Amino acid sequence: MEVRLLVDRLGGLKVKKAEVHALTQAGVQFAYCNQVRFPYLFYTSQVRNHRKISIIDGKIGYLGGFNIGKEYIDQDPKLCPWRDYHLKMTGEGVNFLQSEFFIDWRLAAGEDLQRDPGYFPKLSQGSIRHRLVPTEAGQLEGRQIRLIRQAERAIIIGSPYFIPSKKLFSELIEALRRGVSLTILTPYTADHPLVQEASFRFLRVLLQEGAQVYQYKKGFYHAKVIVVDDKICDVGTANFDNRSFFLNKEINCYIYDRQFIERLMAILNKDILDSEPLSLDKLNKPSLARSLKEAAAKALTFFL
Repeated sequence: MEVRLLVDRLGGLKVKKAEVHALTQAGVQFAYCNQVRFPYLFYTSQVRNHRKISIIDGKIGYLGGFNIGKEYIDQDPKLCPWRDYHLKMTGEGVNFLQSEFFIDWRLAAGEDLQRDPGYFPKLSQGSIRHRLVPTEAGQLEGRQIRLIRQAERAIIIGSPYFIPSKKLFSELIEALRRGVSLTILTPYTADHPLVQEASFRFLRVLLQEGAQVYQYKKGFYHAKVIVVDDKICDVGTANFDNRSFFLNKEINCYIYDRQFIERLMAILNKDILDSEPLSLDKLNKPSLARSLKEAAAKALTFFL
C-alpha cells in the first residue's frame, strides 16, 4: 500500500520531527509544500496550500473544511463541538481531484505521477453535475463575483471568516439593492484574534442594506459554503476572506443539482436555528475594546 501525506510548511509547524520520522519509518511518503523561499520571503511566508483533500485508491475523494487536528474531532474544549462541511466523491470527478493532488505533490516532492494510469482507474460518470475549481494567486475573487451576479432571489454564505474584498463587498451590496436576499452565517466564537472584528465593518453595512446575519452558537462554525438561489452551491476549502481570494491555494466544488442543494439547505437551515441573529443595535452598542480591535483589524484586513 502507498500512502502520501502532503503538509503545508507553515501550517504544519507543530508537526514534530519525531512524528515525521515515525510516519516515514512506517512507509508513509511525506513532503512539505509551500516552503518559505528567498528572495520572496514575505510573500512565500503568507501563501498557504489550504486545500484539504484525500483520495483513496483513486476511487473515493474527499474535500471541504476538515483538516487533521484535535479540534476537528472535538478534542479542543474551547471550540468544541466543531461544525464543518465535507464532501465525499465517487465517479470520474475523483480523477480530477487526484490530478490536482499530484500537481501539488510534484512541486513539493519532485515526483511526477500524472502519467501513471495506475492512479487513474476508469470511473463512472456519476449522477450529480459538478465542477471542481482549483485556484491560487488571485483567481478566486473573479469566480465568486460571477457567482454572486447570477443570483436572482437569494444568496447564503457560510464561512468562519467574513472579510470580503472591495469588489466582492460591492457586489453583495448591489445584489441586495436589486432585491436579492442575503443571509450570512459565521461563528459566534472566533478561533483567531481580530478576524471577527475585521468582519464587523462589512456586516454593519450589509445589515443596514437588509442582509440577515447569524452567529453559530453550537460550537465553532468552520464550513465554507455559498448557495445561489436553488441553482448552484459552492462547497470547498475557501473561506470568504482575502487570504482565500488572493493568496491561498484552494479547491472548491460547484454543484448544479437541485436535490443536492435541497439537502444542503436543510443542513444550513438547521445551523441557522442553532445560531443567534446579529443585530445593528448589538454592533453599534458603544464598546471601547471592540472599537480598538476593529481599528487594528482594519489595518490588517488583507492578512486576516
